[in-house]
Amino acid sequence: MRLKKSHWRCAILSDGEHVEDLEDLFENAPCGYLSMWPDGRIAKVNATLCTWLDKSPEVIVGKRLRELLNVAGSIFYETHFAPMLRMQGFFHEVALDMVRADGALVPVLANAAERRDPSGNLLFTRLTVFKATERRQYERDLVEARAAEREARRQLENMVSSLQAGMAEQVAMVMEEKRNSELKEQFVAVLGHDLRNPLAAIDAGASKILRDQAWTDSTPVILRLMKNSVSRMSALIDNVLDLARSRLGGGIVLNLDDARPLQPTLELVIAEIQAAHPGKTISTSFEIARTIRLDHDRIAQMFSNLLGNAVTHGAQDKEIRVDCAVDDAGNLALSVVNAGDPIPQEMVPLLFQPFHRGQVRSNAHGLGLGLYIASEIAQAHGGRIDVESEQNEIRFIFRLPAQQS
Repeated sequence: MRLKKSHWRCAILSDGEHVEDLEDLFENAPCGYLSMWPDGRIAKVNATLCTWLDKSPEVIVGKRLRELLNVAGSIFYETHFAPMLRMQGFFHEVALDMVRADGALVPVLANAAERRDPSGNLLFTRLTVFKATERRQYERDLVEARAAEREARRQLENMVSSLQAGMAEQVAMVMEEKRNSELKEQFVAVLGHDLRNPLAAIDAGASKILRDQAWTDSTPVILRLMKNSVSRMSALIDNVLDLARSRLGGGIVLNLDDARPLQPTLELVIAEIQAAHPGKTISTSFEIARTIRLDHDRIAQMFSNLLGNAVTHGAQDKEIRVDCAVDDAGNLALSVVNAGDPIPQEMVPLLFQPFHRGQVRSNAHGLGLGLYIASEIAQAHGGRIDVESEQNEIRFIFRLPAQQS
């Protein structure tokens, strides 16, 4: 009887003197191995990958794969890797950049496969990674050569244009490009991975439905994944647009209203977060003496970012507290408090930087724009957001003085 592939087992040839050591084969294989639990935490990693990353197994085990990747790779993981893996159970030859302990990048090609029990429940996910330094360098050299050719042609055209339009205008353009170079690189990372990959997930889901040509047990799961991809694209596009407005000089535009009450705006956001996380307890305390001049849509966006941050990073078994007070003079203080480990002091100044998530928590999602945009909205109103990190409690406070309201 011929065994199915799923029933194959390894075979070992021994010459009587030498026997292959399977543990050594795993630890010192010419490729990296790691296994992940269903919740995404790394359960086991081999010595080869630890050596490549210059990190001990104790540092890697318990983390999530995205924590080993650079920003672009993490974006790719959140928007493509996880949805594709859940839909088809595997993927092959995915290009990623892993980060060494010293911050250097290790280009790799990754293969992954899920392992499920007879009932279809996910047991763990196995991942193999192969160094791709030479291949990626060849690809980069090819891209850079083409870019150099285009750049040379562009420079020649600019020289002709500069003779016609004047050197002063050309110098100004070059200086403007230098000032915006960092932002352009960030946009390339987002547009090259975050927007394209959800589309790929949607396309894969649609193709699967078309192949089935009927409603199957997996169809609702695929449709939910497709809808989640659309929601991620919409939210991330909004965040990128806000980033562009704040970084390119225009700033965040406000539509101020001094007649609308603030409490219904906050309660709507709380209801939305509560619906998305029904197991989370959110307690509130409102002492709002009067209306104040605000852009309620932007305040709702800022509050949603702060509250979502508390849900994601706070202790899962503890409640979140929301306190809002507006005194008779119009001074506003809105705080979101969650239980959790204190934030390292050196990390606090980095919390409101764009594309920064740091190592404050291991279960972070998204691009790292939420707190940055919240801070920009607060500043656009003339206020600020402060962070207070105590032993078992973290508090984000939006303060808006009366003279600004």
